[in-house]
Amino acid sequence: MSVVLLSTVSEVRNRLQQVHAQGASIALVPTMGALHGGHQALIRHAAMENDFVVVSDFVNPTQFGPNEDFARYPRDLQHDQQRAAEAGAHLLFLPSVEEIYPTLSTTFQVDVGRLGTLLCGASRPGHFNGVATVVLKLLEIVQPERVYFGQKDFQQARIIEQMIAAFFLPVQMVVCPTVREVDGLALSSRNRYLNGEERVAATALYRSLLQLQSLLIAGERDPRQLSRHIETFLGEDERLRVEYVALVDPFTLEEVQQITAPFLCAMAVHIGNTRLIDNMLFSPHGEILPPDRFFQGTDLQ
Repeated sequence: MSVVLLSTVSEVRNRLQQVHAQGASIALVPTMGALHGGHQALIRHAAMENDFVVVSDFVNPTQFGPNEDFARYPRDLQHDQQRAAEAGAHLLFLPSVEEIYPTLSTTFQVDVGRLGTLLCGASRPGHFNGVATVVLKLLEIVQPERVYFGQKDFQQARIIEQMIAAFFLPVQMVVCPTVREVDGLALSSRNRYLNGEERVAATALYRSLLQLQSLLIAGERDPRQLSRHIETFLGEDERLRVEYVALVDPFTLEEVQQITAPFLCAMAVHIGNTRLIDNMLFSPHGEILPPDRFFQGTDLQ
C-alpha cells in the first residue's frame, strides 16, 4: 500500500474533505517522525478502527528547550514513508515549520497549567505547552474522529485528554500500550542515539519497573521506600543519571502518599547525552494494568 505525501494545510484539508464526503472515518497519529515499531503499532491500531489514517510527521520546535536536541533530532523521510505505508497509513502530513507557525510566532499557545510542571515538565518548562499547541493545530487541520497516542508518553496523553475536554473537541482519544524490545526497552526515536554499551545499560529502566512489581507482590506499600529502591537500583550503573523516579496518581500526576489504589511509576533517566523516559501502571498488589483503564476516550460527537 502506498501513502500520499502532502505538505500544506490546504492540500490536507482538500484531500480530507473528499474522505469525509464519502462517509469514511478518519484517524490521526501525531508523530515527530523517526518512525519505529511503536509508531507502527499505533498506525495499525488506527487502521483497524478507522477507514482513513493520517500520520503527521513534524518535529515541533516549540516543545524543545534551548539546550535540547531539536537540531539533531532524527529526520528520515524515506524511512518514515516506508514505515507508515507498511503499517497501513493513507496520508503522511509533512509540514514545514512555517506552515504550522505561519507568523513565525509562538505568541498564541495553549497553557496546560500545573500538569505541565510535573514529572518531565519540572526540567522542561514550556515543553507541554508546545506539545498541546501543535496537537491542537493538527486536530483542527485534520478533524479526525480519533487520535492515537502511546502509553510511554503518559503525561503527554493525560494533558491532551484534558485539552480535548476543555476545548470541547469532537474527537476520541485512544491510548495504546508501550511497545518494547525483546529485552524490555521501550521503543523510542531517541534510542538510536545510544551506542552499544549505552543500549545495554538502558534496559535498566524496564528492569527497575519489574523490581518495583516484585516489591509490591512481596507486600511493600510505602511509596518512598519503593521509589528509593528504584533510584538505588538505577544508580548502581554509573552510566545512568536519574532525573526522577515518581509514584503518582494516574489522573492528577501528583505523587501518592500511600499505595491503596492503582498508580503510575514514571521515570526519566539520562544515559550519556540521551534522555529516556518510561512508565508502568500498577495495582497496589503488583498487577500491571493497561492504559485504556485510565483514559475516558474523550468523545463529544
